[in-house]
Amino acid sequence: MIDFSLRTMPGGRENNEDYVAYATHGEDMCFVLCDGLGGHDCGEDASSCVAEHVAELFRRQGATPDFLDCAFSSAQEKLLALQKERGMKNAMKTTMVVLVVTEEHICWAHIGDSRLYRFYNNGTKYERTKDHSVVQMLVNMGEIDEAAIRTHEERNKVLRVMGAEWGRKSYDKSAVLECSGEQAFALMTDGFWEYVYEQEMMDTLRHTKTAQEWSDAMEQYVLARADMTKTDNYSAICVRVS
Repeated sequence: MIDFSLRTMPGGRENNEDYVAYATHGEDMCFVLCDGLGGHDCGEDASSCVAEHVAELFRRQGATPDFLDCAFSSAQEKLLALQKERGMKNAMKTTMVVLVVTEEHICWAHIGDSRLYRFYNNGTKYERTKDHSVVQMLVNMGEIDEAAIRTHEERNKVLRVMGAEWGRKSYDKSAVLECSGEQAFALMTDGFWEYVYEQEMMDTLRHTKTAQEWSDAMEQYVLARADMTKTDNYSAICVRVS
């Protein structure tokens, strides 16, 4: 059984450049979360463009073995074409996280600093995607502790996104996992995960029964810690698989 909840909020901003979407193909499901960059509607259009493209692709072809590669490469082509059409090269960019859940397997891919968390072992352990950002690079090099990511002055500098020309390395894919036992997933933009610590994610997961309740509980930390007069957009997709 798949229980899920989608949330996207403007925070303290006039426009919401985040975008969340989901699609089904038979019993299989695909979840997409994006955080647009660029301002002046560019971020909004970039995030909606790629998210809706990936969702529609999944509705058409489902969870084929090459779905994630097709999704990221074709969404990138579509966004670059939209930039060219508008004469806005490198102006429309977005992060993206995609999660695919079928009866047999689970897999995901991401680009940028929006994250996917996977919780397992009865919600007592987790793993997460590694941000494509300056601060994550500093952590990898041992120059700062991971705990410093949330408050570092360069935490908003992203190194890889949709809509910028890709080098050899672009998006990262997970291994393909068996869909067995209880697992939970949270896809989050930085406006959400910056205010909710991992232990709190696990605690709220264990003490709630539905994806919506889990999402609501985590949002309370965002509301308590962020300055809602100026905080960034914040979004999360919560998925519980049993």
